[in-house]
Amino acid sequence: MERSFDFQKGAVLLINKPYHWTSFDAVNKIKGIVRRKLKETAVNPDEKPKIKVGHAGTLDPLATGLLIICTGKETKNIDSYQAQEKEYTGTFILGSTTPCFDLEKGIDFHFPFDHITKQLITETAKQFTGIQEQVPPIFSAVKIGGKRAYKLARAGQEAAISSRQITISVFEITHIAMPEVSFRVVCSKGTYIRSLARDFGLAMGSGAHLSALCRTRIGTYSLNDALSIERFEELCTGLATGNPLSSPEEM
Repeated sequence: MERSFDFQKGAVLLINKPYHWTSFDAVNKIKGIVRRKLKETAVNPDEKPKIKVGHAGTLDPLATGLLIICTGKETKNIDSYQAQEKEYTGTFILGSTTPCFDLEKGIDFHFPFDHITKQLITETAKQFTGIQEQVPPIFSAVKIGGKRAYKLARAGQEAAISSRQITISVFEITHIAMPEVSFRVVCSKGTYIRSLARDFGLAMGSGAHLSALCRTRIGTYSLNDALSIERFEELCTGLATGNPLSSPEEM
């Protein structure tokens, strides 16, 4: 089933965020595409179309997967999308840590992991399900005194981040090939998988960092229904010719 998006009235776009892109990179790219297509169909071609575009939940640059982007009046509902349950798949590396808990920075410490068995890994994962307190990474968008934590960290400043309550409803170990441990996590808003990597390693008397992460679901929205940015741009050309643009969630 196909229909035309009304970007001004409000559209919900399901985008597969590329590796190394920030969420804002994706938003800015989508905003530029939408503006160009609105200008092509405008009654007054000299008019610069104004359009609100925002995302519902940040993905780290080294993460891929589902990013919900809202346009027009639908941006008012961003908080409701952001609050929905998330699902991720990814891989931890045991025995070493990085300052940012993923691969953005190099390894800072090595730890023994010969004592870690498959049974210990699966039993430890069970300890992290349910309601719990989690401290976000210093390299995160959390605000400390009005400033983003990652900006303070990159400036070499120390800052204390308070813990926050999160819920992990599923922490499934899907594959073990030491020191790599693959997983699937279903969790609440505000959960940092990078922090889970840190805490998971510590709980087993070692260290760990995140080496790969993909967001596969937000609420009922699935990565399987998402478009690449290139595909979205291709579909948008239909607006200039009057052809309908398929909604990502209907494809």
